[in-house]
Amino acid sequence: MATSPTLPTPARLSPAFRWGSAAEFLLGASIVIAHNVYHRVPNEVPILFVLALLSFRLRDGNWGILGLKRPASWRNTILIALAAAALRLLLGQFVIDPLTAHFWHPAKLPSEAASIPHNLKYALMMLGLVWTFAAFGEEISYRGYLLTRAADMGGRSNLAYWVALIPMSVLFGLGHYYKGPSGMVDSGIAGLILGIAYLLSGKNLWVTVLTHGFIDTLGVLILYLGWQS
Repeated sequence: MATSPTLPTPARLSPAFRWGSAAEFLLGASIVIAHNVYHRVPNEVPILFVLALLSFRLRDGNWGILGLKRPASWRNTILIALAAAALRLLLGQFVIDPLTAHFWHPAKLPSEAASIPHNLKYALMMLGLVWTFAAFGEEISYRGYLLTRAADMGGRSNLAYWVALIPMSVLFGLGHYYKGPSGMVDSGIAGLILGIAYLLSGKNLWVTVLTHGFIDTLGVLILYLGWQS
């Protein structure tokens, strides 16, 4: 009977595997920049999502490394996600926004935001995008895929993952280039918080999926109610 492929462990990541991961990370970074800064390719999230599924299946043997397996405790997963979401929102409101306001204009909202206030049908449609495209799509693309491939270059050690948070968060900020400098800084910090929550939870991607979903859901609700300042 055939056995399933074994995931490479840090000690078994060969130089060839690491170089392959470096090439994948650079490819992913190029796609993020090409779409968001230069508008030369379609949206990076579907592309990175497909690359992640193909890469982990073909190179690692299965998709387990993404961290979407059933968590040991859904209660703890939800509580961590709520805490991470609260931290991200409080830092944005009381630290990041006031600091960036000294240098740049406020972050720009996506063009879709103008259609949300008091439009229940459109708000519900945006919530659907929040929990699919943003929560699942971006978390698999950035925290699941790019973070792992960056960590591969350091042998997928704990230190390598923590170091990899920096370039991944920078790319996440660039992924929100349309928001302007203030928005990119804010999104980069958000990416850092999501990455930290991912690592502290034992690489449980459900934590970041829920965190991302909670944050964006609140954003849609605020826009719908007309509370956006």
